[in-house]
Amino acid sequence: MPSAGVKSARPAHRCTECGYASAKWVGRCPECQAWGSIQEFGAPAAALRAVSAGPVTAPARPIAQVELAGARAVPTGIEEFDRVLGGGLVPGAVLLVAGEPGVGKSTLLLEVAHRVAASNGPALVVSGEESAGQVRLRAERIGALHERLYLAAETELSAVLAHVEQVNPTLLILDSVQTVRSPAVDGTDGGASQVRAVAGALTAVAKSRGMTTILVGHVTKDGAIAGPRTLEHLVDVVVSFDGERHSTLRLVRATKNRFGPADEIGCFEIGDGGVVGVPDPSALFVSRRSAPVPGSCVTVTMEGSRPLLAEVQALVAGTGGGGSPRRAVSGLDAQRVAMVNAVVERRGGVKLAEADVFAASVGGVRIAEPAADLALALAIASAAKDRALPEGLVALGEVGLSGEIRRVGGAGRRLAEAARQGYKVALVPADAGAAPPGMRLIEVPDLGTAFYRLF
Repeated sequence: MPSAGVKSARPAHRCTECGYASAKWVGRCPECQAWGSIQEFGAPAAALRAVSAGPVTAPARPIAQVELAGARAVPTGIEEFDRVLGGGLVPGAVLLVAGEPGVGKSTLLLEVAHRVAASNGPALVVSGEESAGQVRLRAERIGALHERLYLAAETELSAVLAHVEQVNPTLLILDSVQTVRSPAVDGTDGGASQVRAVAGALTAVAKSRGMTTILVGHVTKDGAIAGPRTLEHLVDVVVSFDGERHSTLRLVRATKNRFGPADEIGCFEIGDGGVVGVPDPSALFVSRRSAPVPGSCVTVTMEGSRPLLAEVQALVAGTGGGGSPRRAVSGLDAQRVAMVNAVVERRGGVKLAEADVFAASVGGVRIAEPAADLALALAIASAAKDRALPEGLVALGEVGLSGEIRRVGGAGRRLAEAARQGYKVALVPADAGAAPPGMRLIEVPDLGTAFYRLF
């Protein structure tokens, strides 16, 4: 039996790709399946070493005496981006911006660097994927040239740190973190160990200098941030840049934010002049028609504290030559659509078993919250009956499996936004609250009552 104070030997081999630890060498990593990546990193420790008290960086103070000047957000001047960040860029903060290739990350961040250089000091953009001339052409196209905006093209961490020492910027943008390598760490370029080392070194420099740092990251096929999960835990803010390739709409979301809300959304529209903020995006998600058509219903979704109008469309058609009916979904949660489709047939009395059902959102927005269930059910029933819903109608409510209509959060703000956009009638659950001026509420307890009132 081991004596007191002695622990078992630690694993002495580690994978340079994923960080998997092993007590002995193996040819293939059991975790990431990489060949030849297991390397010895040190002799195993046989006993616990006593740790004595050492010097501190700064004495502990009462929390009320801690200064706040260095932790306040500085606005960038791009309102939609500041909304997502919680007010702006915090000195010394490290942000990770991820998105698919070609979605507009580099263009937006170049505009952010231009605004910071014009108002808050030098900004440095380091590109590891494009040449300096390519970035200069983009800057000219969007009008982002400034004498305090510096540009460099580097792929070595030591060179990036040298540029930081020379320029002393208030903002550093690295595009992207997967293209920069550290010579002090083994592993392939863009691998887990390299990304972790580069991000850790830049985070330490950012904290010591009070320099805001934005790291651009790649995403996988599933839309997740590529690289080790420790990268997301290391940074202060994680921002995702979403958008359909064939749509001009771009949505910026903060999935993690240590300085503000983590559920806000910013809307942008990409064009020849760059990425431009859209302060009132509801018009992008709702079709404008001269007369109502069957299979369409408007709802109000909540993205953080912002209510957005969105339109749900459905098409119900015969199977034609027979066979299994199709169920196709675009912009909605497929599992949620399947559940609502079943409730509409079973509780609403609408026959859908032998029909193809297609459901989609308008404008490329993705709707995932349950508040859109009632609008989806009305759109499906309207398409199946080939009867249009009344003009100026908006629907809010979650649909249960028994057909009941449940309340949703933020109903007051949702209805106020719908009234501001000119909608006169709202189909809502019971006890939804007071109606905004100029709007009439129709309270329905279940789906059957909703269909009876409308059809």
